[in-house]
Amino acid sequence: MKLLIVDDSNIIRSKIARALGAYGLEVVGLAANGKDAVARAAATRPDVVTMDLTMPEMDGIECIREIRKLRPKVQILVVSALADKATAIQALKEGAQGFLCKPFTEQELTEAIGELIEEAQNG
Repeated sequence: MKLLIVDDSNIIRSKIARALGAYGLEVVGLAANGKDAVARAAATRPDVVTMDLTMPEMDGIECIREIRKLRPKVQILVVSALADKATAIQALKEGAQGFLCKPFTEQELTEAIGELIEEAQNG
């Protein structure tokens, strides 16, 4: 399965790429903002996206909207330090399937992605 990682933090992008690459996902793109993410999603057609919410140029909520227009069946896991319920609910309404708060462990990340993939395959 192809993975697109969207986060304005290079450290977080690297951490997710390492963990999920080892988990067996093919990392097809790394994006530091929403605009770049939409372009990369169009070019690489990912199956799974990890999405930060607070980014320059286009925030995660708007980015989720745009990516879902391109790839309606894509699985999106929001990975954000914004733990307020309203933002999480908004992300889920826009089409994200899961929410993981920063900071997170590698195990929490792989479990969250595993659940998303399982839902996609069974749903």
